[in-house]
This record gives sequence, C-alpha cells and structure tokens, in this order.
Amino acid sequence: PMTQRPSFNPAPRHQTPANRLATQTASSRLPRTSATTTNRPSPSKPRPTKARKPSRFEAPVRDFLTYCKVECGFAPATLAAYAGDIRDLWVELAQLGHTSWEDLTHEIITEHLKNLRDQRNMELTSIARHVATIRVFCRFTHTAGVLEDNPAEWLEQPETWQKLPTVMHDEQVQQLLSAPQPSDALYLRDVALLELLYAGGLRASELADMDTAAIHFELGVCRIMGKGNKERLVPIGRPALRAVQRYLDELRPDLEKPGISGERIFLSRTGQPITRVVVWQVVKRHAKRAGLKDVHPHTLRHSFATQMLAGGADLRVVRELLGHSSINTCLLYTSDA
Repeated sequence: PMTQRPSFNPAPRHQTPANRLATQTASSRLPRTSATTTNRPSPSKPRPTKARKPSRFEAPVRDFLTYCKVECGFAPATLAAYAGDIRDLWVELAQLGHTSWEDLTHEIITEHLKNLRDQRNMELTSIARHVATIRVFCRFTHTAGVLEDNPAEWLEQPETWQKLPTVMHDEQVQQLLSAPQPSDALYLRDVALLELLYAGGLRASELADMDTAAIHFELGVCRIMGKGNKERLVPIGRPALRAVQRYLDELRPDLEKPGISGERIFLSRTGQPITRVVVWQVVKRHAKRAGLKDVHPHTLRHSFATQMLAGGADLRVVRELLGHSSINTCLLYTSDA
C-alpha cells in the first residue's frame, strides 16, 4: 500500500486550543494518497491559514530604529538601549488596552516614567535616558505622520547634571592598575586593558572594538572609533604602550584562534574578541581586589578627564580627547579639577 503523507499543521504555536483544533480539522480534509480515500467524494479546497496580523505598534518602531541606524549612525549598544526603552513604553501602552501609538498621550508617558521610578526602582540616570528616547521617538513619529500631535513635546528632562561623576585620585588609580597579579592566567591582558583604558580615557565599547592596527607605537597614538562612527586620535603614554606591546608579544599569540579572533586586540581565554561587558567585569574584579568601591570603566574615564584639567589642559582639548560633541558635557569635571 502507498504510504500516507504526514499532515502539516499550519497553526502557529501561540493559537488557542480551539483555533488549533479548527486548523487541524481543516488539515484533515486535505486529499490523501491512501487507497482508502479513492471512493470518497472530492473534498473542498481547505481554507488558507491566516497569517498573524502585525501589530500597529511594530512598523513605527522598526522605521525609527532603521532611521537611527542608517541616518544617525548610532552604535549597536545605543540602538539596543533605544529598542528596550521603546519596548517598555509599548508594553505599558498595550496593558492599558491601547492598540497603536496614536493613543499615546502626555499623561500616559508621565505615568510610565513614574512607574519606572516607583515600581522598577530605576536610577535617575536610567529614567533620563528613557525620557530622551521617548522624546526622539515621538518627534520622529510626529514628523512621519503617525502621530497628529507630539505628546512628548513638553516632556522635561530630569536634572541629572547636578550629580557629579565618581572620580579616583592618583593613589586609587595606581592601586587599581597594580591589582592584576603575575600569577593570573590573563595577567598581561588585564594590565594592558586597564592601562589603555585609563591612559586614553576610553569608553568600554571603544576599547573592546579596537583592532591591532589602531595603535601607532612610534607616534604614541591610537585611532578610536567613537559614538556615531566619529573617529579621533588619542595620545597614549609610554606605560600603557609598553603594557600593550608586551601583551601583544607574549600572550595574545597564545590566545588567538584562527577564524575566531580576527584583528581585535583584546581576546578572551577562548580566543573570542572581548565585549564591553567583559571590560566591565575585568575592571570590577580588580577594583574589588584593590579594595575600591563603585569603580567601573567610566570611572577611569572620569578620572582621566579630571586629571587632564587639573594639569592645565584646555577644556576644548579634553572634549576632543573624550569624543564628546558638546563642551557642556565636560563642565562636570571642572568641579573636581
């Protein structure tokens, strides 16, 4: 006898049992090749299964993120943060029974931000980022004609600039840089990582993404690709250059894996290029070993800027070295300099 072909159930997994049963019933009416079906009347053509109807929330979000990536050149980390912030607002709007962004109002946004503070215990800096994301998203959707009015037009940014950044003094910096021990398996890598992070005032993502060709040892500079794909040259001191050179000569060849490592400078134990998360972990681990609290990669960046200004560097020069687009951002460091 001929083998019966397995029936295909086109019902997606998220359908209710009733809908799935209806779809299975329709599938069971498909013509079979078995001889037992030859005397049966020809069945009617089964109904095509309806595809999932896209949510009216999706398209504006997708268009906005595409705009941020293509037109604005935002980094992947920034795009991920924007997507997460918008998702939080989307979820709350849907929970209130709304079906599109057209229902978004200033009151809903205000209540959403209040919930972030009261229910999720978010820091003020994180709420400020949500505010910035919502303002940009609403301006984009209003310009695109999705929203008739801009509900975030009068949304005020929390006054986060009054909170001064954490800065380490010289002795604390030296304690951190001396924390890696020669007995550590990745001692040379961690020393080079900490030295370069502080010497260049780099962001964690900038350090993780740096290629071997980015450092010019003879000139003592490194080429950094910052936010918005903006390139800048940063001078690097001799201690950091020596630490990086020793790591490249003595340890990196042992970590490198063909087809995996690429040209990235800093590699993991398995030969994978490290991520910004690994940079954070390395700094936190050695800060704990050195007995330092509340230290992360940005603390080294803040300390670098403060030490530069304390040494007499011009504010505009510091702005260029840090890769900031506005000089106002650097004014934070003048209070400690």
